[in-house]
Amino acid sequence: MRLSRYFLPVLKETPADAQIASHRLMLRAGMIRQQSAGIYSWLPLGYKVLKKVENIVHQEQQRVGHIPLLMPTLQSADLWRESGRYDAYGDEMLRISDRQGREMLYGPTNEEMITDIFRAHVGSYKDLPLTLYHIQWKFRDEVRPRFGVMRGREFLMKDGYNFDLTKEDAMHAYNRHLVSYLRTYERMGLQAIPMRADSGPIGGDDTHEFLVLADTGESEVFYDKGVTDIKLGERDIDPYDVDQCRGVMEEFTSLYARTDETHDADEFAKVPADRQMTARGIEVGQIFYFGTKYSESMGAEVVGQDGKKTPVHMGSHGIGVSRLLGALIEANHDDKGIIWPEGVTPFHVGIVNLKQGDEEADGACDALYKSFQALGLDPLYDDRKERAGGKFATMDLIGLPWRITVGPRGLKNGVVEVTSRRTGASEEMTPELAIEKIAKIYAEL
Repeated sequence: MRLSRYFLPVLKETPADAQIASHRLMLRAGMIRQQSAGIYSWLPLGYKVLKKVENIVHQEQQRVGHIPLLMPTLQSADLWRESGRYDAYGDEMLRISDRQGREMLYGPTNEEMITDIFRAHVGSYKDLPLTLYHIQWKFRDEVRPRFGVMRGREFLMKDGYNFDLTKEDAMHAYNRHLVSYLRTYERMGLQAIPMRADSGPIGGDDTHEFLVLADTGESEVFYDKGVTDIKLGERDIDPYDVDQCRGVMEEFTSLYARTDETHDADEFAKVPADRQMTARGIEVGQIFYFGTKYSESMGAEVVGQDGKKTPVHMGSHGIGVSRLLGALIEANHDDKGIIWPEGVTPFHVGIVNLKQGDEEADGACDALYKSFQALGLDPLYDDRKERAGGKFATMDLIGLPWRITVGPRGLKNGVVEVTSRRTGASEEMTPELAIEKIAKIYAEL
């Protein structure tokens, strides 16, 4: 993309009502625009990152055998009455009626609808196990929406639902989701720590939240310092291997790590004093096992091997896709702007022309631009007739991990300058080596 042809409405001033870094920077970088309280339009740069995050979530879900579908945003109130949650959910649910007087709601989650789909089409244990998921917009009428996309009313979420014959099978699904989520976050350059949490209105006894440590986090968290040293990395985990998945679960949850809602001071006191840590955390996902809560109330049963009907065991598993952008920025920024990890950057590399209109500089930038495109990479070429300082400020603000600066003086020596946004380190090299360096970085992701 050439910046002269792109829609990137960056702001020079910080909006007065933006309280945290991610909200300020998303507004300043032209990623979002607020339309009403807690509701945002996703502008091209923000939408581009949102799709990157969404695609990683899709890939990791399907990698472990989960099947995508798409359910509507509006749901019938009758389904929620079957489960008993329609009146119990509270004022966060947006309740509406259509022109026929039918009571509807803008879905905050989809346990009832997916259970209805399951009971209509699955009747035998032979069709289990089954995990279905979708990525869809949700609405929760927060009493005080704040912090931009971190606590909005309308948000994009991946919610998945497993159906299993026994509790043991359902707990394997729970562990499998933990493995999948850990890999998802690590691919985005985030460390999200699984912590014992409260189930809230979803229900169930077993639940873990995934939290990214950040000063602006909503939740106070208590943890053993050792949990920050555990990484999944490139381990090859078979999602169908019960022991392997259980082993990962035990490894990542054996040390103390809890949110303030489930914190146990006596248990925490058993952690060695030099490893007792308190911090703030941003929730970016949660997994639940709730047994037969919905299947019993809504009649989601299968015929077992003994010929008898039995309610299926279920769990639900969510990732806040739009919220992740805020978490990514909270964890990756400085006083100049955003610093995107390579896995989610909107453009792979920025090209800055220091002397637009100079024949040699224009030609060198065009050659770099076309070479990256030929390699399947997505460059952003700042071809505007702007001062160099303004171009650098824009690149720093939007946070592309790599920048190539091209100017007449360097070209006389046959070199361009390659700069890392994260470290600020610059290196001069030939255009060919610059292309090779950037291509190699992304090939290794």
